[in-house]
Amino acid sequence: MDDCLFCKIAAGDIPSNKVYEDDDVYAFDDISPMMPVHTLIIPKEHYDSLNDDVPEEILGKVFAAARKVAKLKGIDASGFRIVSNAGEDAMQSVHHLHVHVLGGEAMNDGSPKKIG
Repeated sequence: MDDCLFCKIAAGDIPSNKVYEDDDVYAFDDISPMMPVHTLIIPKEHYDSLNDDVPEEILGKVFAAARKVAKLKGIDASGFRIVSNAGEDAMQSVHHLHVHVLGGEAMNDGSPKKIG
């Protein structure tokens, strides 16, 4: 999509701190991190959210990338959280399917801060 922030980031039109990339997904650090590690993973093809008809193959690649990102960021052994907001009621702020990989410190009661 021409006006999608994350599409522009994946295309290299907007700079980002790339963490991981392959043919299907792109991972980059969040510009407003909620944890010491806060990396976003997006499919390069545009889908608004998990509510779209996202092929299972793409979903699998996104979650496989999450595991790779956790290892690259050094949080695979200590633990990490994966979050994906789908829709307005879930506070999705960018309408391009993405998952947040969060970690780097112990999490308290499991109630995440606002993660969009």
